[in-house]
Amino acid sequence: MKIFVAGSTGVIGQRLLPRLVQAGHKVIGMTHDPQRKGLIESWGAKGIIADAFDREGIIASIGEVRPDVIIHQLTSLSQWNLEDNARMRMEGTRHLVEAAQIHGVKRMIAQSIAWAYEPGDHPATEDVPLDVQAPAPRKSTIDGIISLEQAVAQLPNHVILRYGMFYGPGTWYDASGIMAEKVRTRTLPATDGVMSFLHVEDAANAALQALDWPTGPVNIVDDEPAAGTLWLPLYAEALHAPAPAYQAGSKRGERGASNAKARKEYGWQPLHPTWRTGFAQSLR
Repeated sequence: MKIFVAGSTGVIGQRLLPRLVQAGHKVIGMTHDPQRKGLIESWGAKGIIADAFDREGIIASIGEVRPDVIIHQLTSLSQWNLEDNARMRMEGTRHLVEAAQIHGVKRMIAQSIAWAYEPGDHPATEDVPLDVQAPAPRKSTIDGIISLEQAVAQLPNHVILRYGMFYGPGTWYDASGIMAEKVRTRTLPATDGVMSFLHVEDAANAALQALDWPTGPVNIVDDEPAAGTLWLPLYAEALHAPAPAYQAGSKRGERGASNAKARKEYGWQPLHPTWRTGFAQSLR
């Protein structure tokens, strides 16, 4: 199968491309940075230079490649700029979908998030509505996700991977990441808000397996949604950082998500089923 990966050198893409190549696929990795083309090719894929915000450039790139599948792993999160990331989800996704429609690509696998659901008391399943009434500043993130998912759903065959919060090498929760620094300086309190985590290796494996999954959204999260009062002290301990302070309450939509559909219907099995062991393993 010929597969075009947008976002091919991000924390997921750099794990996904070698897996796709090893599985026998012909892989084309897109990057906007010419200096990263060699990195893509070192994984056995073909590198192509294109900017997600350049509509005509994306259309031309997809036309040159004529892939069977587009895997959309585009984000703009390295500098914690949520506005830029929302724009990427809106404009970048729209350009990929338009290019797919113009050139007859019928299948797309796209990265979404598992904390965009409306508020509730239990981990969300895929039939729970997204949080369309979210106030600012959450509204920016939700608007980006809604735009992304609606655009991708225009293609006849699509899988929307609603990923949990990434941890592992290269993420915000890496030992040198933004969240680790907040924990070391005790500026991140432990709250009652519930989060679902996902190791980046499991995210990449899910994207590979999704080539054979049916159309629709699916939560890709670990087995144990957890309140900050549970996971944050263990994360701090794994970092050898001070114990966090407690702050009562939670933010809108902090309910976690269920992976029952991915596990029971699709047979997905995370290598890191819980953050309890995953944090310690990833921070060694």
